[in-house]
Amino acid sequence: MKKFKKVSLIVIGIIMFFAITGSFYQVKENEFAYVTRFSKYIGIKKTAGLKFKLPILDKVRKIPKNRMIYDITPSDVITGDKKTLVVDNFAVWQINDPYLFMKTVSRISEMENRLDAVVYNAVKNKLGTMKQTSIINANNSSIDEVNTAITEQVNKQLKSYGVSTIAVEIKRLDLPSDNENAVYNRMISERNQMAESFRAAGKLEASKVVNETDKEVGILLSKAIADAEELKGQGESEYMKIISNAYSTKDRSEYYKFVRSLDTLKIVMKGDKTLFLPSDSYIVKVLNGKE
Repeated sequence: MKKFKKVSLIVIGIIMFFAITGSFYQVKENEFAYVTRFSKYIGIKKTAGLKFKLPILDKVRKIPKNRMIYDITPSDVITGDKKTLVVDNFAVWQINDPYLFMKTVSRISEMENRLDAVVYNAVKNKLGTMKQTSIINANNSSIDEVNTAITEQVNKQLKSYGVSTIAVEIKRLDLPSDNENAVYNRMISERNQMAESFRAAGKLEASKVVNETDKEVGILLSKAIADAEELKGQGESEYMKIISNAYSTKDRSEYYKFVRSLDTLKIVMKGDKTLFLPSDSYIVKVLNGKE
C-alpha cells in the first residue's frame, strides 16, 4: 500500500510538472505567437516575454517578425523590343499582419512560392516596356528607378497576404546563351560606330580650328606687311624731305651734285677700265676743274 501511494505521488508529480511547464511558452523579440484552441484562432501575442496557455487545448505557432531575404528563381523576360533577358533578383520582405498571413498562406514556403510568381509578373511588366540595350546600358540610378517601380507593384499585390516587401532588387541581368554572342557583337559594332562618329566629329572640329587659325594668321600677316610698307613709305618720304631740306640752296645743291658725281666715278672706274665721256659731261667738267 505504501509503495502504491509512493508511485501515485510520483505520477501525480510528473503530471503536475508537465501541466505547469506546458502552461507557459516564450515569445522572442523577432517573432509573433499565433494561438489556437481546438484549432480555432483565439489571439496573437506580439510582445516578447513568457506567456500562458492551456496545456493540451491551446496550440502556438511561431511566426517570424523580422525581415527575410528570398532569392527569386532566375527567369526569362521579354523586353519591349522583343528581346530576351535572364533576370536574377531577390526580395526583402516581412510579415506585417500575422493573422491575415495565417488565414491566407500560413507557411513561409508557400509565401515564397507566391513571391516567385508576383515578382516575376512585376519584373515582366516593367522590363516589357523597355528596350534591351537601354536595360543593359542603364546606370545605377536608372536601375534603382526600375527596382523601385517593381517593389511598388509587388507591394500592391502582397497586401492581401498580410505581407510587405521592403525591396525587390535586380542582382544580375544576363543574355540567353543562344543569342549572347550575337548581342555582344551587335553592341561592339554599335560602340565602334559611335567611336567613328566621335572621331569624325573631332577631325571636323579640328579642321575648323586650323582653318580659322590660318585665316587669322593670314589677316595678321597681311596687316603686318601693309603696316611695314606704310612705314617704309613714310621713311622714304621723310628721307627725301630731309635731303630736300639739306640741299635746298644753290651752293648745297651743287655740292650734293659734285659728291654724287664722285661716287659715280668711283664705282665706274674700278679695275683696269677705259672710260669715254663726252666733253660736256659733268664728270669731265669736274675733272677739268670747270665745275
